[in-house]
Amino acid sequence: MPNDIITTINDALWTYLLVGVLVLCGLWFTVRTHGVQFRMVGEMIHLLGEGLGGKKKKSHISSFEAFAVSVATRVGTGNLAGVATAIAIGGPGAVFWMWVIALIGAATAFVESTLGQLYKQRHDESFIGGPAYYIRHGLHCRWMSILFAVLITITFGLSYNSIQSNTICNAMQTAFGWNPLWVGIGITAVALFIVFGGIHRIARVSSVLVPIMAIGYFILAVVIIVMNIGEIPHVMKVIVSNAFGFEQVAGGGLGATLMNGVKRGLFSNEAGEGSAPNVAATATTSHPVKQGLIQALGVFTDTLLVCSCTAFIILISGLYTTPELTGIALTQEALQSEIGAAGPVFIAIAIFLFAFSSIIGNYYYGEANIRFMTSSRSVMTAYRLLSGGVLIMFGAMVSLELVWNVGDLCMALLTACNLVAIVALGKYAFRLLDDYRRQRRQGIKSPEFHRSQLPEIENDIECWE
Repeated sequence: MPNDIITTINDALWTYLLVGVLVLCGLWFTVRTHGVQFRMVGEMIHLLGEGLGGKKKKSHISSFEAFAVSVATRVGTGNLAGVATAIAIGGPGAVFWMWVIALIGAATAFVESTLGQLYKQRHDESFIGGPAYYIRHGLHCRWMSILFAVLITITFGLSYNSIQSNTICNAMQTAFGWNPLWVGIGITAVALFIVFGGIHRIARVSSVLVPIMAIGYFILAVVIIVMNIGEIPHVMKVIVSNAFGFEQVAGGGLGATLMNGVKRGLFSNEAGEGSAPNVAATATTSHPVKQGLIQALGVFTDTLLVCSCTAFIILISGLYTTPELTGIALTQEALQSEIGAAGPVFIAIAIFLFAFSSIIGNYYYGEANIRFMTSSRSVMTAYRLLSGGVLIMFGAMVSLELVWNVGDLCMALLTACNLVAIVALGKYAFRLLDDYRRQRRQGIKSPEFHRSQLPEIENDIECWE
C-alpha cells in the first residue's frame, strides 16, 4: 500500500509540474544564453583539457576533478538500469525524450553550476557551495535554503544510494549468483572507508574510476553497434516512430513514453536537479562560467553518449519486448545476446564501477549540505554511517520498484525547489556568460571574474576578490 501511494504522488508531480516546467526552463535558458550548449562545445572541451593538465595546490579541487565527481554521480545506475527501465515501461520512444531533456537541459546545467561557482564559500583551504548557498545568499531566503539542503541530503545521500546498491546487488546476483546481503556488506565497508576521507579522497577516486568505466563501456558499445551497423537505421526509426507514433497517442501510451523518458533522463544527467552545482562550487577556477561550461558537457557525456550506448544495445537485441525483463537484468540479457556469456559478467563489473562511483559522489552532495546546516561532528558522523552504511544495506535487501519510486518522489521535490531558485537568479549567469564571451573576443585566453563586476550583489559574494 505505501508503494502504491508513492506511485500516485509521483505521477501527479511529474505529470502536472516537472515535465512542463523542466522543458520550459530548459528552453528559456537556451534562448537567453543564445544556445550555449550548442555554440560553445569546443570551448567546453578546451576547458576540460585545461583542467586536466593544469597545476593546482594540493588542497584545491581542479575543474577536471570536479567534473569527474559530477560525472561519477551522473554515470551510474541511470545509464544501465534506468535506460532499460524507461524502455521496458515507456517503449523505445522514451530514448528520444531522454535525448531532448539532455539537449535542452544542458543549458539548465550551465546556469545552475555557474551560480554554484558565483556564490561558493571558503572551507578548509578549498571551497564549498551549491543551491543551498545561492538560495541563502542570492535569494536571501533561509527557510528555502534549509529545505533544499534537507531534500538533497535525503535524495542523494540516502535515497539514491539505496538505488545504486540495489542495482549492484541485482547485477552480481544475476552474473555470479552472489547473495545480496554479502554484496551489500562489501559495498558498505569500502564506501565507509572512502566517505570518511572527505571530498579530496572522493575526488581522487572519481578521477580514476570515471574515465576507466566510461571509456571501456563506450568502446564495447561501439563494437556492438559496428557489428550490427545494418540495424541502426531500423533502431532510429523505432525510437522516433515510438516517440510520436499514432499507436502511442491513440492508446494513451505517449504519456508513459514521455514521462519515463524525462524521469530517467533527469535521474541520469541531473540537469536542473541541483546536484552538480554542489561539486562545481568546489573547483578552483578563474571565472564562474568555466565550470558552468564544463558541467554542461557532463550532461552530453552522460545522456547522449553513455545512455545512448545502453539504448542501442537493448534495441538491437530486441529483448525490450520481453515482459519479465526490466532494469539491469534487461541490459545484461541484451548484452549476453550480443557477446555471449561474458555479457552479464561485463555488465556486473561495469555497474559496480558506475554505481559505486555514484555512491561516493552522492554522499558528497549530502555532506556539503549537512555542513551548510550544521558544523556538528556527531551529525556528520551519523550521516556518514547512514549514507555509507544503513541505506546501502537497505537498498541491497528491498525491491527494485520500491527504491525507484522513493527516488522519483525525492527527485521531483528537489528539482522543483532548485528550478525556482535558478529562474530567479539566472540573470547573473547570463551576465557572467556575456562577460566571459567579451573577454574571449578581446583575445584573453583565460578570462577572469571579480565580484566588483556585479556591484549590486558584491556584498553577497564571499569569494572572487
